[in-house]
Amino acid sequence: MTLCAVLLVCNLVFIWGNSLLPAEASGQISGTLKVFLDGLFAPGEATPSGDGLLRKFAHFAEFGTLGLLLGWLFGMLGKRPLPAFTLGVAAACIDETIQIFVPGRGPGIRDVCIDSCGVAAGMLLLYLGYACGKRRSTRKNFRRK
Repeated sequence: MTLCAVLLVCNLVFIWGNSLLPAEASGQISGTLKVFLDGLFAPGEATPSGDGLLRKFAHFAEFGTLGLLLGWLFGMLGKRPLPAFTLGVAAACIDETIQIFVPGRGPGIRDVCIDSCGVAAGMLLLYLGYACGKRRSTRKNFRRK
């Protein structure tokens, strides 16, 4: 449980730390990542600008990780998934609120929705992994008999 809590805090620091970056610095990071991915997946080809899409996917992935960690922590505590999801949505709202105070950035309801979908996807991924593992172990036990 301690490992999960530490990873959860690190994930939130990463998410909110990125939100504290001014628009120019955040844009440079996205641009560098885009150039790297372009070179990896389409070497030598000119690809259309997809910074916006990349940034939305990054939000989704960050919050997907958060959802996975919240689901894991709440599962270990024997709690239902709704409070974990609610905390994930609250983290998304805090993330957008932080951006109000950062030069060149601003909050967006669409971003909260993307982040919330990421939380739900992370929790769903955790549940599916758990269900598959449980099914596999049940199948193994059934064959032994």
